[in-house]
Amino acid sequence: MSLFKKYDVIVVGGGHAGCEAAAIAATLGSDVLLITHDIMRFAAMSCNPAMGGLAKGQIVREIDALGGQSGIVTDLSTIQFRMLNRSKGPAIWSPRAQCDKYRFSEEWRNILQSFPNLHLWQDDVNELIIKSKKACGVKTKLGAEILSNTVVLTNGTFLNGKILIGNVTFEGGRLAETSSNSLTDYLVKLGFSTARLKTGTPVRIDGRSIDFNKMTEQEGEEDQRKFSFLPNISSKLKQRSCWITYTNNKVHNILKDNFSLSPLFDGTIVGTGPRYCPSIETKLVTFPDKDLHQLFVEPEGESIEEYYLNGFSSSMPWDVQYKALQNIPGLENARIYKPGYAIEYDYFDPTQLHPTLETKLIKNLYFAGQINGTTGYEEAGAQGIMAGINAHLIIQAKEEFILNRNDAYIGVLIDDLVTKGVDEPYRMFTSRAEYRVLLRQDNADIRLTPYAIKLGTCSKEREKVFKAKTDAIEKGKKILKSISLSPDEINAYLISKQEAVIKQKTKIEQILTRNMVKLTEIESVIPSYAEFLSEMDEKLARDVTEYLEIEIKYKGYIDREKTLAEKMSKLNDLMIPDKFDFSKLNSISTEARQKLQRIKPKNIGQARRIPGVSPSDINVLLVYLGR
Repeated sequence: MSLFKKYDVIVVGGGHAGCEAAAIAATLGSDVLLITHDIMRFAAMSCNPAMGGLAKGQIVREIDALGGQSGIVTDLSTIQFRMLNRSKGPAIWSPRAQCDKYRFSEEWRNILQSFPNLHLWQDDVNELIIKSKKACGVKTKLGAEILSNTVVLTNGTFLNGKILIGNVTFEGGRLAETSSNSLTDYLVKLGFSTARLKTGTPVRIDGRSIDFNKMTEQEGEEDQRKFSFLPNISSKLKQRSCWITYTNNKVHNILKDNFSLSPLFDGTIVGTGPRYCPSIETKLVTFPDKDLHQLFVEPEGESIEEYYLNGFSSSMPWDVQYKALQNIPGLENARIYKPGYAIEYDYFDPTQLHPTLETKLIKNLYFAGQINGTTGYEEAGAQGIMAGINAHLIIQAKEEFILNRNDAYIGVLIDDLVTKGVDEPYRMFTSRAEYRVLLRQDNADIRLTPYAIKLGTCSKEREKVFKAKTDAIEKGKKILKSISLSPDEINAYLISKQEAVIKQKTKIEQILTRNMVKLTEIESVIPSYAEFLSEMDEKLARDVTEYLEIEIKYKGYIDREKTLAEKMSKLNDLMIPDKFDFSKLNSISTEARQKLQRIKPKNIGQARRIPGVSPSDINVLLVYLGR
């Protein structure tokens, strides 16, 4: 009897992308094998021990709304929660949670082990089994040949990973973990194009040696929100503070005096680093006139004394890092567990993928995560869940699942990757989404859970919670539409908010459009609405009220974005035949012709978003398509 049967889906890599891909495929009923270097470090938080943040928090909630696991794992391992950007519009409110990174991996393992149809194997994949340009399995370092219907590669930073600390260089996908050194060459022989990227991480500090009295405390919010829309899932861990400190000129001078020892500046590192999460060395070069840089001292767990120095990523020699560290307020006597380091690794141009994340060269082969040039746990998890869904669907000969740019940040992410490609590690921002008033963190379930229900990734419990919320929203809308307030009922409140008083009965919806008016603050003067809220639990009441207020207050913006999205969806509905030969379009620019032929967009909307393709090029294409 063979240890390995033929699987429906083989997932290579146990990071955030691999875990989401394996879990969602198993949820859908596929027999899944997850192969990873270390079955004790699932979804390891190699860098910052946090989930969410600007735009990333929206992605985690979207993963959850689709039936994924990242939100649940985050909620179970949170040691601090904050909603970022509360002072701004709700389109960019972004949840962020500091996590116990060890509990995070443990919870992921518990979830993966809960699926009877999901199996784990610790090994390294060297090659694929390809038949008639279709992925049919993998070959491993231990000599196993394992068959499957589909393969999902989520290798993270392990492909020819190289770690750099000053002039010390060695192979590794993470510190103390071996790299994967054969798969890139194999994929290149198949015809895939590859390049190098670079990322980095800061020192880890012994908390017992930190003088927190010299730092500013940053506590979490008492009103702790969650990422998952499921009830009864929350952290039981002790909540911990983060701390703020700053660099200074003395720190800067120590680093500058040793730039010659940095692999960033001596030509050792050839990969492009992340623009929006630069090393401290890069900050000093990019912003030479700044006298200080803000640093966040963040706990890595509930009970361990390991702290992450956010903002101080570095590949300088360890002794230079240590010397600079001792001149930062509060860190004068700091001891470190391990130095910061840079890591350089291979990635594959994501324009080689379809929007399903299936490769164009090899059928039934999917790429997800940092292998596609992205950075961040959340971006990786988003790709993982989409690749896992589509890997299952293709086996079942069902329609592929693609999210559009007006559906989700996940749709924006994948469309950017497969349409534009990357020349630096891709990170999601709210500014990348043209419909961000529609793509809020509070309505991720309203937008995406109907897809989960249709796909079969939505549990009965999630569907019940979703129906209760949507029913309550509809009832709340009707109540608010029917209410008008008199001057006697509302003017005292309006005066307290420095808003103009009303002189006659006015619809509550009109009053709520005022910037300073909050629905939660005027419930007492709306008896029917207060009674309506009393019928539900506190969390549902809060979520429904928040949703209704945003929909009323920002109705003009929401309607405008919906109109724009509808116009764009018409272009997305204009499909381009799979075998269309763009090289024959002699009436368009050479650049457009080359890019269209390389990327092979699936529809006019995608073709329009390719850099270098002009409106006139699109008009010519429409003529060729008989439009």
